[in-house]
Amino acid sequence: MTLRFYDTASAEVRDFVPLVPGKVSLYYCGATVQGMPHVGHIRSAIAFDQLTRWLEYRGFRVTVVRNVTDIDDKILAKSEASFHPDFEQEPGSVPEEEWWALAYRYEQEFLKAYDTLGVSRPTYEPRATGHIPEMHALIQQLIDRGHAYPALDGSGDVYFDVRSWNKYGALTRQKIDDMQGAADADPRGKKDPRDFALWKGHKEGEPTTASWVSPWGPGRPGWHLECSAMVTKYLGTEFDIHGGGLDLRFPHHENEMAQSQAAGHGFANFWMHNGMVTYQGEKMSKSVGNTVSPAEMLELAPPRVVRYYLGQAQYRSVLDYQPTSLQEAAAAVERIDGFVARAVRALSSDGALLFDSHGTVPEAFAAAMDDDLNVPQALAVLHDTVRAGNSALTDGDLAAARQALASVTDMLRVLGISAAAQPAVDDQATSALGTLIEAQLAARAEARSRKDWAASDAIRDTLAAAGVLVEDNADGATWSLQRG
Repeated sequence: MTLRFYDTASAEVRDFVPLVPGKVSLYYCGATVQGMPHVGHIRSAIAFDQLTRWLEYRGFRVTVVRNVTDIDDKILAKSEASFHPDFEQEPGSVPEEEWWALAYRYEQEFLKAYDTLGVSRPTYEPRATGHIPEMHALIQQLIDRGHAYPALDGSGDVYFDVRSWNKYGALTRQKIDDMQGAADADPRGKKDPRDFALWKGHKEGEPTTASWVSPWGPGRPGWHLECSAMVTKYLGTEFDIHGGGLDLRFPHHENEMAQSQAAGHGFANFWMHNGMVTYQGEKMSKSVGNTVSPAEMLELAPPRVVRYYLGQAQYRSVLDYQPTSLQEAAAAVERIDGFVARAVRALSSDGALLFDSHGTVPEAFAAAMDDDLNVPQALAVLHDTVRAGNSALTDGDLAAARQALASVTDMLRVLGISAAAQPAVDDQATSALGTLIEAQLAARAEARSRKDWAASDAIRDTLAAAGVLVEDNADGATWSLQRG
């Protein structure tokens, strides 16, 4: 077994060897809770959930930390806007909402979305506002090492001195002189426009509740500093994997890496970034009107279908949303569920143990997941196994069908798309229902052999009206009960 992941910092796929044998420490950036979750947030969470599940399958004990940024310029601006008479409220929002209430409300929306789509809860999910002392300690460490300084204009800001760190720009392979200035504070107090804020002095008009006492005056932390302080508190100064969306590479992750390494920390051994979600080949933008939210997707399809769609691409690639994307994902999930339902019926009626799952996925599936989480190839193995399982059922080879069902169950678990639990139904009723449906399918097969397409379609429509989904494939027709 050789796990290999793409490391953004070295720009290559490298063998993954954890710092501590048998254990993996993973930190990935969570939400800045200033609005409803968008599809990029959820794709990122699903990608790192797949990573976590695969590492656990491979026998590692994984500690996952995902932060919540609950104090930020955007949160304060959104809260302040809610007090304005012309503020356009989002559905369910509270008028004249304090910043901390707004942040907490949106934090719950993120948790709801994660839970609905089967994203496992992290080992810990720290909030930025709960780690101010750790942030003060890190700032002082950087000042003492000559990599940070209090603002020159007496504003109470503290900045990271980018020119003091000769590796600044290493993550994204940029030169300082080619970078734009950091737009996080008034540049008048900076030695260099590119210096970024570690601490932001309290400004007139800002709520006093968004301010903490510090050695440099009252204020609040800069965005980049928050993650560095939180990850080192829970995972140490050197850990295995730092993840997040591709859009966070610069400036957020570049600044995180610089300030942490400048403080003497080894920091992340691997940097992993998931790709963006586009809309028919174009970047999603509210101003253009080409966005689709997780909530909108969940109105169009069940959670497992949405998760299948958002998790079907290789995590580093672009995932493009098309009007037919969820329909295609639904068809794929239905094929899987159709086999599972058919196999369960056949193996149950056989009176034998349904299947004996040893937690062993097919070798081809494992090879794909070991190779930088190649989920598309892993899904191809899943669907090949479904086809083979259907063929085994058609041939009456229950031993092969049982093994296929075990493999499919294990692969679904790893991918986080396990089939919904079957409702408890009286065995006699189940057997009678299956007999009636199989008789209808036999009549339909006979009609198709006579090329009596009208009779064939009539039987299919009758079954559909009764909530029975019929799917034709190379091995004959299979059926499953449609779920609402």
